[in-house]
This record gives sequence, C-alpha cells and structure tokens, in this order.
Amino acid sequence: MKKVKLENAVGMTLCHDITAMFDGFKGALFKRGHVIAQEDIPRLLDIGKQSVFVWEPEAGEIHEEDAALRMAAMAPCALAHYEGPGEGKMILRADAPGMFRIDTALLHEINRIGDITITTLPDHYPVTPGARLASMRIVPLVTQETQIAQAEQLCRSRALFRLLPYRKKTVGIIITGSEIYHGRIRDKFEAVARKKLAAYPCEILGVAVCDDVPEMLDAAARAFLEQGADLLIFSGGMSVDPDDLTPAAIRALGAEIVSYGVPAQPGNMTLVAYLGSVAILGVPGAAVALPTTIFDVVLPQIFAEEKFTKADLLRLAEGGLCQQCSGGCHFPNCSFGRY
Repeated sequence: MKKVKLENAVGMTLCHDITAMFDGFKGALFKRGHVIAQEDIPRLLDIGKQSVFVWEPEAGEIHEEDAALRMAAMAPCALAHYEGPGEGKMILRADAPGMFRIDTALLHEINRIGDITITTLPDHYPVTPGARLASMRIVPLVTQETQIAQAEQLCRSRALFRLLPYRKKTVGIIITGSEIYHGRIRDKFEAVARKKLAAYPCEILGVAVCDDVPEMLDAAARAFLEQGADLLIFSGGMSVDPDDLTPAAIRALGAEIVSYGVPAQPGNMTLVAYLGSVAILGVPGAAVALPTTIFDVVLPQIFAEEKFTKADLLRLAEGGLCQQCSGGCHFPNCSFGRY
C-alpha cells in the first residue's frame, strides 16, 4: 500500500473500503476501487481522514477482500450461502432451518494462524433461514498470502461448517400417570409437546394416556412402533420414586439408554435412548411448568438425526443451568444448552 495525503489523492483509486459511523449509519462510505473526486474530500475530512491508501502490489501479499473470498471458498456449507465481501468480511447465512455444526478444533487451529479471524454461532445451534452463521476476515488490510494458504491446507480434508437439515419424524406421544388416566387432573403435556414439535417436520401419530402399569406402557409404545414411529416421547413417571415406571418400561422395550439424567436444569431427569434408529425421550414434568428445558435442547439434534452420545450429554454441564430470565425467555439466544 502507498499512503497519500488527501489533497493529493484526487483521481486515485482506493485500495480498501473506508468505513464510517454517524447518525445511525455504519458501513462503507467509500468502497474499494472508488476513484476519489474533489467533492469526496470534505466527506473524508468529516470522518477524520487526512490520508488514504492506494494499492502497490507486492509479491506474497493479499488484500483483505481477496483473503475473505478465499476463506469462504475453503469452508463451503451446504444449505447456506456467503455474502460479501463487504468491509473486508464474508458472512455465511442459512438458507434452510437446521442445526449448525462446527469443527471447533479446526476453527481454533485456523484462528491461531495469525491475522485470520473466523467467528461463528455456537456449535449445535438451531437456526432458521437468514440466520448469520459465521463471519470471516483478516485483521489488517493486507496479510501474507502464506497465511491463507495454511488455512486452506487445513480445510482440504475437514469440513469447518455443516448445516444439518431437519428430517421428518413420525412421533408417538405416551403420557403416563394414574391421576391423568383416571381423569383426576387434566393433562398439560400434550399441548406443550405439540407446540414444540410444530417447529419441526413431523407427523404425530397420536397420544396414548396410560395408567401406572408397565404392560400398558409397553403396549402403547409397541403400537406406535408398529405404525412406523421413529420418535417416541414419554412424559410422566420420570422421577426416582419407586412407583415411577417409565424408565423401566423403556428398558423393557429393548432400548439402549444413553443417559437417564443429564447435568442440566431444568430437566435433570431427562432420559435419552435409542431402539435401533428410533429415538426415545423421557421428559420430566419441568417441561410443563417452565418455558424452556432440556426438552428444547435435545429436539434439534433428534430431528437433525445426529445420535447423542453420553459425552454429548455430559457436556451440557457447562451452560446447562437456565437463568430463568425475567421478562421472557430468550432461548436459543442464551447460554442454556450449549454443548
């Protein structure tokens, strides 16, 4: 780059965006490639510019916009697109609903290179179309091309970003409790489950209300499985009381229980299991009482068809304490359920 005093810059071409902030505006006042005219001088002075830079290419250097374009090319993401470059950045946006996944180890390796900065949403983040997923740029106006080449080499055999689409699920809901079965109290879980499931592509086969009888729970579950259910959601009977039979009923189906109990609140007594390809959730009563629980955290991964491991669920401990915000829940735009 060559630095030129403003009064001598008329007719010269800018080699970088000149950004400004005033009266609610933040953005590029003049874009890279703009040819400076006499009438531009007062505007540049108004934002504190007394000199500008013009480009003097040198071997081995790369401009911020060219660097951003190459970084975007090294990290493609299906069901998403890049916008830019603008102000030296490329922005990745979602084109479809799904769960955003990041190779966090690779992200850290790239950001350690030097001038490169890539910032993202958290891993395992549920997104809707148009959501900003990632932003990438170099810190200085130019950097050594070898830094970009090093990042490209790291991405050759590894995917930095993935946006996993939600897959349609056929759902059976099983509600247990003698007090509900015999009509002593009204069930509230069905309405909660239907509202939360409405955010995902699914068909609800039905809702079975069962007494605290293992055979009844087993029959209801098997009936849904015979109808093709690939997600069973149990509610009720999830505490540690001896007469709470739901976990035992799920075991009796032959399911592999990944975890009964997770280090997160609310929803400590959540159960996650699999019967072959069928996901099974045991949802504690907190899901009825509170707007956001671990039920909300596990649903995106279930619909993205990534199986939970015990390690996944243990990672909920950090960030697994809901702040129960006053004035309305902000999930997923909060720390709860990051893993």
